[in-house]
Amino acid sequence: MEIEIYADVVCPWCYIGKRRLEQALESYDGEVTVHYRPFQLDPSPVPEPQPLLDALGAKFGGPDRARQMAQHVTGVAAGTGLKLDFDRAVAANTFDAHRLVAWATDQGRAGELVEALYRAHFTDGVDVGSRDALAALAAEVGLDAAEARRFLDSDERVAELTADLAAARQLGVTSVPTFVLAGKYAVTGAQEPATLLAALTEVQRRESGTD
Repeated sequence: MEIEIYADVVCPWCYIGKRRLEQALESYDGEVTVHYRPFQLDPSPVPEPQPLLDALGAKFGGPDRARQMAQHVTGVAAGTGLKLDFDRAVAANTFDAHRLVAWATDQGRAGELVEALYRAHFTDGVDVGSRDALAALAAEVGLDAAEARRFLDSDERVAELTADLAAARQLGVTSVPTFVLAGKYAVTGAQEPATLLAALTEVQRRESGTD
């Protein structure tokens, strides 16, 4: 079964959703292939690195509200074994990060890179909008840093990614994570592993034509 994950690497619920899907797949007996599809929560440019909590406060009603939101999602993430450190996290535009994931896909390293991007942003305080940082993350997962930087400095995949982001909106993806199973069944949100497993099992039943 093909699983397409529409997500953004600066979305904490996407990180949680990814981990919960992995937990669901541990109990799923079917074969799956996972494809990472791009989505940007906020396509606005980020000219200078800015603490994420400051950016969230400006967007969602002040620093107290931002910290309250961060504490809630940090607690949920901890329940899945993830450590989020919003005090270190840096706001970033993720266009280049999504381009790099597309580049890594061609080399069979998309899954490792996506995981590295989430960890870098939410745990290590890395600016995932920085091309230097992105090239270093590529190296961490076994890709060539110099080639990654050359790619990022080119205009390769810019038009394709712009089209892919527009296509996601046209498909009706308005919130992430969104999991599309077998090309036609959508599950939205960071659902619990049991819910995702039930969805996978039901889609498998429907697609195989069995009762």
